[in-house]
Amino acid sequence: MLAWLEAYIASVSIFTPAIFALFVLWIPNVQLAKWVGLLGAGICFLATLHMGYYFQPEVGLQFVERYAWLPQWGISYFVGVDGISLLLILLTSFLTGLLLVGAWRVERSTRAFFALLLFLESGMLGALMAFDLVFFYVFWEVMLIPMYFLIGVWGGQNRIYATTKFVLYTVFGSLLMLVAAICLYLLHKQEFGVWSTSLLDLYRLRVPASQQTWLFAAFALAFAIKIPLWPFHTWLPHAHTEAPTTGSVILAGVLLKMGTYGFLRFAIPLFPVVFTEYAVVLSALGVIGILYGALVAWRQPDAKKMVAYSSVSHLGFVMVGLCATVQSGLSVEALTGAVYQMINHGISTGMLFFLVGVLYDRRHTRMLADFGGLAKPMPWFAVLLIIATLGSVGLPGTGGFVGEFLILLGTFQSNPAMAILASSGVLLGAVYMLTLCRKVLFGPITHPENENLPDISGREALTLAPLALLVIGMGIFPNLFLQKVRPSIEHMARTYMEYRLESQGGSEKGGVL
Repeated sequence: MLAWLEAYIASVSIFTPAIFALFVLWIPNVQLAKWVGLLGAGICFLATLHMGYYFQPEVGLQFVERYAWLPQWGISYFVGVDGISLLLILLTSFLTGLLLVGAWRVERSTRAFFALLLFLESGMLGALMAFDLVFFYVFWEVMLIPMYFLIGVWGGQNRIYATTKFVLYTVFGSLLMLVAAICLYLLHKQEFGVWSTSLLDLYRLRVPASQQTWLFAAFALAFAIKIPLWPFHTWLPHAHTEAPTTGSVILAGVLLKMGTYGFLRFAIPLFPVVFTEYAVVLSALGVIGILYGALVAWRQPDAKKMVAYSSVSHLGFVMVGLCATVQSGLSVEALTGAVYQMINHGISTGMLFFLVGVLYDRRHTRMLADFGGLAKPMPWFAVLLIIATLGSVGLPGTGGFVGEFLILLGTFQSNPAMAILASSGVLLGAVYMLTLCRKVLFGPITHPENENLPDISGREALTLAPLALLVIGMGIFPNLFLQKVRPSIEHMARTYMEYRLESQGGSEKGGVL
């Protein structure tokens, strides 16, 4: 039995949440259904934890499962894990379990709510582990369905507008990616004489220079919308503001990272020549996003909108790290920082959305002007909010500092001006996040309703304490996480350099192995 689990551990991780979601829908007793859903998320987390513990950084792609699905068309079920996806996989399963605990008090259509979260987890994990382009696209689209209903059914007053805008933006980008994927599929047949949608096979493809720009643009636009990179960010504030707390956490924690992961897995390695040409443009958009997101967040009267716009700023940092190139190669430091910052953002921003949800549950308002002086009646809430804030602004001793430091270090080596502009976002981040803390926690209590607000409950502490520990743990023990990531990034940077040199010698090789 253990040997079977070891052989199929990736599939167990992907499909366990979906299977348990069906049980949740089938069980009539709501309390039992919730426990069954939590059990499914727990099994999935243990499976991903197993992969994380036994993952060997120097080996490369591991826990591989590959079975022919439509062999005549070269389509196969091909999943696996490498250092680029490992931490995101662990973050996904970890956050989903906490979300189910946090959503324990959902009263309306509770079983459907839990089932949708579990279906969403399967979609996210499938997209992170898929190494077949068809299956990646299927999982990529599957993620939209649960999120559409989570916002559209359990969201705020303008939920229909927010969820429709979110889906339309994402579907538009997805269709462009689908067209580009079909082109790659046909080009592979033309060059090698066989059909294949395997990502490893497509990495070997020699894409004609005349077509690389358009194919790269299609993939890049789909991922830029998902991030969301400025100026494709306009769906994000609406989706975050109208989503229930659980939806905001999973959106910020994992779904936005699918865009940056897509650049790492597809856009950069498939089209290294074109990516180098446009890296400065993408990096500039990232810097604009850093400054724009920070300035707009600073002026928000709504705490949830402030945290939402902070995501535009933080993910701009990740984009800058992905685009840092040194002598026609990728900066290992910046790439490592970008991957690390994805995880840091998921933890600290997810924690901030949880805490804003705590305030809303007690006061049914998110306006900063309605608070003040909450450190006195809610001391533990104050401690947790300060920890999340410090992680968000990148204070030394938190994971945010490690990620931002590595990104700025690698970027400075390639483009000092871009690094200096990006670093100003760190200062602005401290301004708006400390403003949030000041307006919520400190000063006199000016509203009588705030005088006797209950502090963090046991269930809320169970959700928030693990995130607080990770904010600090990732800052104090970064190598515990980075040692799993760095070899894969070094290999990617090394092969990227080789293909860049080949292209300068006249080759039109299209991908990084």
